[in-house]
Amino acid sequence: MPNLEEIRANRIKKLEKIKTTGENPYPLSTKRSHTVKQVLKQFQTLKKNKKEIIIAGRIIASRSFGSLAFVKIEDGTDRMQAIFATQFLGQTKFDIFSQTIEVGDFIEIKGTATETKTKEKSIQANDFKILSKALRPLPEKWHGLQDLEERYRKRYLDLIFNKDIKEKFELRSKIISSIRNFLGKEGFLEVETPILQPLYGGAKAKPFKTYLNAMGTDVFLRVAPELYLKRLIIGGYEKVFEIGKAFRNEGVDKFHNPDFTILEFYWAYADYKDMMKLTEKMFLDLTKNTFKKTKIEINGQMIDFKGPWERIEFNDLLKKYAGVDYDFYNLQALEKKAKELGVEIEKGAGKAEIADEIYKKYCRPKLIQPTFIIHHPVGFQPLAKAKDNQKLANFQMIVAGTEIINAFSELNDPLEQETRFQEQEKLFKQGFSEAQQNDKEFVEALEYGMPPCAGFGMGIDRLVMLLTNASSLRDAILFPLMKPR
Repeated sequence: MPNLEEIRANRIKKLEKIKTTGENPYPLSTKRSHTVKQVLKQFQTLKKNKKEIIIAGRIIASRSFGSLAFVKIEDGTDRMQAIFATQFLGQTKFDIFSQTIEVGDFIEIKGTATETKTKEKSIQANDFKILSKALRPLPEKWHGLQDLEERYRKRYLDLIFNKDIKEKFELRSKIISSIRNFLGKEGFLEVETPILQPLYGGAKAKPFKTYLNAMGTDVFLRVAPELYLKRLIIGGYEKVFEIGKAFRNEGVDKFHNPDFTILEFYWAYADYKDMMKLTEKMFLDLTKNTFKKTKIEINGQMIDFKGPWERIEFNDLLKKYAGVDYDFYNLQALEKKAKELGVEIEKGAGKAEIADEIYKKYCRPKLIQPTFIIHHPVGFQPLAKAKDNQKLANFQMIVAGTEIINAFSELNDPLEQETRFQEQEKLFKQGFSEAQQNDKEFVEALEYGMPPCAGFGMGIDRLVMLLTNASSLRDAILFPLMKPR
């Protein structure tokens, strides 16, 4: 059995042989007249008219029987059989084919529609042209490959042989398009905000730091677009949204990737209650348009996205599933309780952060149907407006035990925002690495006045993971970050 290097060397010899025929093994273009899907759709007409057609694609399978060969050719639309025979190609052309062309190569085929004795729709090749000579063989037993890491590293091979994966990513595109179209119909303007920022903010997260030579200063990859989107609300836009990348220097697991796609939108003169109604409306539109139904099976359970969804107070959940009444505990007592419950907490974490960790372990997994968790404690979201002295005007949307959305009425009091940032600064100095930075320029922008506003953030990758029943976030990202070998 030849090894990879021997196979590659043999393919290079075939490449050189193609060159001796005067053919360019990597030509500039193809004269394709039909996609494979079009040929299959129009097959009977093409067959009846005996119209010469040209298709192009990758050979994914090949069988030879002397002066006859059958190949499976696939383009980006579908796959079909092509028949190569000396009767139609001539001996010289057939010999070139049999001696130089193999599985993995891209070719152009000129011929006519025909059917085999078994009624398989095929194209009878009258001529062909090499489009790209593959120097490495395709994996023959990809379906049986259990090494997920290799599939992530070589997604291009995964897409060739795993139809389900390819369909998942096509569905991802449809989901994003549906969301974008919905927000457009609702009057939201799509915008782009900086990825490189002099100061990170908009979420509790550890940033990626780099150095900008041109300005001689440190900059950060954004952890969220929030603070710049709210600057646009200050500038006079009433409805804005962005779908783009965010970056957080944190752990990698089935729900987290260092770079991910986020949707954020902001709505002037609206509050978190308006946002809940819009969220229900958006998911109804998304599921109907993309899946043609509102009930979707996720992790073996039927999830009904038709609203209205249940609304539950954060503290009520803590009391129900963890036996913790947030209002009853001070910081030290809650720290002790968290340890008793086996909940790990980061150094310097505040009372609200500790409660959130308890909630994540004991409460969130219990929420299966779409649910709004409302009124987290003040201190949990430094950018959120308070409903009263104790609770935020906010919500998180949970489905299948997973957080999908974080939203709230936005704090627009510059003095209160400055105080919140200073509190976060203290937590950072105490060792809480995910504390938000004191963004004085954002506070300055607020001092020019921002109208009442509601904001919304949703991880697109996590949403796709759930809606496509993927087992990991990596199955919802075309090229997840992998540790270098």
